[in-house]
Amino acid sequence: MKLATYRDGSRDGQLVVVSRDLSQACYANGIATRLQQVLDDWNFMAPQLEALSQALNQGRARHAFAFDPRQCQAPLPRLSAWIAGEAYPDRGQALRERGLAWPEQLSAPLLRVGGAEAQLGPTETLDLQAMPGLEPEAQLAVLTGDLAQGAVPSQALESVRLLLLVNDWVLRPVQQEELAAGRPALHSRPALQFAPVAVTPDELPGAWYLGRAALQLQLMRNGRKQAVLDAKAGMQWSFGDLLAEAARNRPLRAGTLVGAGMPAGGKPLVLEAGDSLRIEFKLGEGPGPFGAIDMDLSEPDDGDRSAVDDGADAAAVPPLDDEDASERPEVPQRDAAEPSAAGAPSETTEGDTDADPDAPVSPPATA
Repeated sequence: MKLATYRDGSRDGQLVVVSRDLSQACYANGIATRLQQVLDDWNFMAPQLEALSQALNQGRARHAFAFDPRQCQAPLPRLSAWIAGEAYPDRGQALRERGLAWPEQLSAPLLRVGGAEAQLGPTETLDLQAMPGLEPEAQLAVLTGDLAQGAVPSQALESVRLLLLVNDWVLRPVQQEELAAGRPALHSRPALQFAPVAVTPDELPGAWYLGRAALQLQLMRNGRKQAVLDAKAGMQWSFGDLLAEAARNRPLRAGTLVGAGMPAGGKPLVLEAGDSLRIEFKLGEGPGPFGAIDMDLSEPDDGDRSAVDDGADAAAVPPLDDEDASERPEVPQRDAAEPSAAGAPSETTEGDTDADPDAPVSPPATA
């Protein structure tokens, strides 16, 4: 199934189910209103959302409407944590050749805890025009359920709930200064930006296998193709490895986002004011499974949406209909005790759905 979050003027937005071809959507308010609710109670809610997804793909959803990526926030607007991984050693070699103080020999995945305060939807803009050395670091990332401390890679991989396309914007000159001074990445990472749709692994038939995805990452600057990168080639550590390393000394909460880093290859892509950038993962012909990040760094008009204008274009969003609740699939009876964490059972508290910005992770600290 494919899920997205529409703007509704709130911090968390409104959960929608999206059709496989990204043309239609419908509200999931009869099942859940926020994606975090689903991640907290995945075993109970995911089957109901899957039934709604099937109805939408078969043209049987009564209140379907045209899907508009411009109405989307980040799929999960308030993450439990953002852990940036580096699964491609050749990428590190390319950064060292540009003068960055990057580790040469790695015996385990390189991870850092990133900031998730600024999360952009696929077409949102932040005031990045005046920031020199702005580069994209587009990558595949996973949203997890609860993951127990000490989980091995095979257990960790079972916690993967959704796959996403995320761009971790970086200010390369500032990053170089932070690395040289031994400081963690702070000022060099202004924002995360997301493609509109998060997908379950089964939406990548034949492409997702053992924690790696055979996808092509395509970047287009000002309408011209800049790079096509293979997300599977050169990926030394799988998502199972990345997640197990992140959970080595502490558990991960549902709603943790873990990235694999940008695939190796291609030339540096430094953006300037006036540039446009389109980022998309491709799987064969047609639209990518996640939709696209489509960002314009030209001077915004008064009517353009910014990252802080959460209520923009709210009137254009199809209104919620109380009758949508009638489309809720038959609700199964919840078992008295149902495991919700990969690697260990845990108890889900219904009110415990807000993201915890202080949820710590202790991977190796690096920028």
